[in-house]
Formats: sequence, structure tokens, C-alpha cells
Amino acid sequence: MSDQLDNPRAVSGDNSGSARAFAHAQLKSIIERIERLEEEKKAIAEDIKDVYAESKGNGFDVKAIRTIIRLRKRDPNERQEEESILETYLQALGML
Repeated sequence: MSDQLDNPRAVSGDNSGSARAFAHAQLKSIIERIERLEEEKKAIAEDIKDVYAESKGNGFDVKAIRTIIRLRKRDPNERQEEESILETYLQALGML
């Protein structure tokens, strides 16, 4: 990537300094956007952690809530098929 920024022809096919300036500005913009999004992601992760702590404080089982969240993200048909297979196996082992 450094070669592209040092070589304007690699960026736009011409030899102007504006292409190089554009590439630098574009790269800086991309980096800054990623940094902002990483900060937002960190803040959201902290908010989620707080909600789990709140649920635990209210007497809910956090492990069960995490399982429910994970299950709700999955396709209902795939989840139902997996649950059916699991039930069949549990019955075969005498666990139901």
C-alpha cells in the first residue's frame, strides 16, 4: 500500500500530485472511520455487559439469557432441526 501512496500512477493512472493527495485523504478518512466505529463497538460492548449485570442483579440466569440470545440469532428451521436431533439422541440414551 505504501508503494501506491508513493506512486501516484498506481493510484489513478496519472502523474498529478492531486491523485496522491486524494489517496492520502481517502486513507486517512478510512482509518478515522474505523477508529470511530471501534470506539462505538467498545461502548456498545460495555452497555451489553451492563445489561447482563443488571439481569443478574434482578435474579435472572445470565448463562440462560446468553443461550436464548444465541438461539434467537439462528435460523428457526435450523434450530428446530438441531433440537429434534438432540431430543432423539437424548431419548436414545435414556436421558429424557
